[in-house]
Amino acid sequence: MAAKKSTKESVSLTIETKKRFPFTDFFLQALLLTIVGFVIYSNSFKNEYALDDGIVIQKNDYVEQGFRGIPKILSTDEYDSFYKQMGATQQLSGGRYRPLSVVSFAIEQQLFGLKGKDKPATDVAFVRHFVNVLLYIFSVVMLLYFLRNFILKENQLVAFGTCLLFLIHPIHTEVIANVKSRDEIMSFLFIILTFISTFRYHETKKKLHLFYGLLFYFLALLSKEYAITLIVLLPMLFYIVKKDEFIDSIIATIPFVIVFVFYFYIRYHVVGLGNTIENPDVLNNPFKFATTSEKWATKIEILNHYLRLLFYPQPLSSDYSYSTIPYTNFKNANVWLSIITHLTLIIFTVVLFLKRHILSFALAFYLLHLFLVSNLIFDIGATMGERLVYHSSFGLSIIIAVIIKWGLEKIQNAKTKKIIGIAFFSLITIWCSAKIMVRNAQWKNDTTLFIADAETVPNSALVNGNAGKAYIDMSEKPENKSRENELIQKAITHFRKAVTIHTNYVNGYLNLGVCYFKLKDYEKAKTNWDLAKSLYPNHPLLKSHYKLLGSVYFSLGMEQGPKNPAEAIKLLEKALSFDPNNAEYWYNLGGATYTLKDFAKAKIAWTNSLSLDPNNQLAKQGLAALPK
Repeated sequence: MAAKKSTKESVSLTIETKKRFPFTDFFLQALLLTIVGFVIYSNSFKNEYALDDGIVIQKNDYVEQGFRGIPKILSTDEYDSFYKQMGATQQLSGGRYRPLSVVSFAIEQQLFGLKGKDKPATDVAFVRHFVNVLLYIFSVVMLLYFLRNFILKENQLVAFGTCLLFLIHPIHTEVIANVKSRDEIMSFLFIILTFISTFRYHETKKKLHLFYGLLFYFLALLSKEYAITLIVLLPMLFYIVKKDEFIDSIIATIPFVIVFVFYFYIRYHVVGLGNTIENPDVLNNPFKFATTSEKWATKIEILNHYLRLLFYPQPLSSDYSYSTIPYTNFKNANVWLSIITHLTLIIFTVVLFLKRHILSFALAFYLLHLFLVSNLIFDIGATMGERLVYHSSFGLSIIIAVIIKWGLEKIQNAKTKKIIGIAFFSLITIWCSAKIMVRNAQWKNDTTLFIADAETVPNSALVNGNAGKAYIDMSEKPENKSRENELIQKAITHFRKAVTIHTNYVNGYLNLGVCYFKLKDYEKAKTNWDLAKSLYPNHPLLKSHYKLLGSVYFSLGMEQGPKNPAEAIKLLEKALSFDPNNAEYWYNLGGATYTLKDFAKAKIAWTNSLSLDPNNQLAKQGLAALPK
């Protein structure tokens, strides 16, 4: 039997290995990942807000209150403030209880945004974008630590390759550049911290590590529901990596099951089951117009859309809603290709699990998180989304890194192997970095994002509607005054397309009305606002829009008054049809009808004016002047 090497010899061997392969050093790898991460996402720091940032952060009453709003954030649906502002009830199936990221926004508001009593809050978009990038890079460094120390101890270059691929994947730009998607980052981070603490407990049996593991797991659940997958992934890791017996692996997971039950109890008492009635809007119920067969076929085919984007993230879009991805059926060969592909992946997962191979964990991580967002288990209110495969991309990153290692091992010459390996990762880093930085710039705000995405997904009703709104916003900037009509016409083109795709698109009709109002085509403005009203009678914007029309017809009526009282009456009556509670309009209608000696109408008009404004002395004088 060979004698064991002394500690001195082991240390010497380790030092010699690092001299020959200095890139295997953890701190060097972590530093490189940090530098790359900050470089490729640095141009997102100056971005503003985009997409759902408005309703989750900017217009969220609880976030704006800073620390005072945290109790409400912890005890309500994520969109509670938005629903109240819109006069709506909970609309999404299952509800949305993801308070942790929203709490972080409230903390940022308290520390950097509040200016004191009666002073406006400042914009802290820079801070929020910086924090997103910081959390992202920290999660990748923690991932590196986890892989190197626990599941890829003998393949530390594979661990680094996995982390680099995950870090530079362009599909992550939505998660990083869209501040609201911090819930994805925090969920993934706490999942990795749960793994680390749990493995430390497994090795040391120190209860403090178990406590941290359970705490991090609870925080992962509070970030997003995805952490439910750990009920399966943890025993898999115990069985594969720690070589525990299958039953022991399951028993070791029981404390985490208890934490999940506790979380679910809280979640249910806060948001219940969410909206259990089918959402009538196809934008939140993307398969509304599909037959049962088409629903299942389309959902299955979408799994391959995710795979394609993960392997070739081009082009990228913030939206894939109706009708970006057409409904399909089981006659489509791509549907069967998706079935075969994913059944094969499931079979490989099981076979490799029985062999205790780490790729089983990678495949399971990919598939479990993918199925959670696939609409196959429950409807998530969206067709698909790049942010939704943020977690799954980690599993795929491990698989790709292992395949690359396997390919490089086929090369006999060590120098050639090293050159090809460095060249491959350098080229893919450069390509992905360029893609990310371009996409970061498109995420600057709603205007840049939606105009860019309207080219990418031209059949999306929502993106066309958002692009139209972006052109309206551009038309209102002083520097674009000379191009105002041109920009409004572009907005109309997108809105028309949006309502053609989705005939019940309320915001499309509302904004078409705004466009025609700006072009002084008031009849078309009214027609579109009436269509919006027929679909959503209590929409909070309708009242203000109709008041605008009322003010226009009132001004026109006042212009006609001295020279054409009869026409003035028609215009004033039209103004009142839009704003019937305006005392001034009623008073002036009374004056116009009095001029034409229609004393009965004058009396009604002045009486209505006084009922709305009892202190209107002119209306009182008018009534006193009427013939007895």
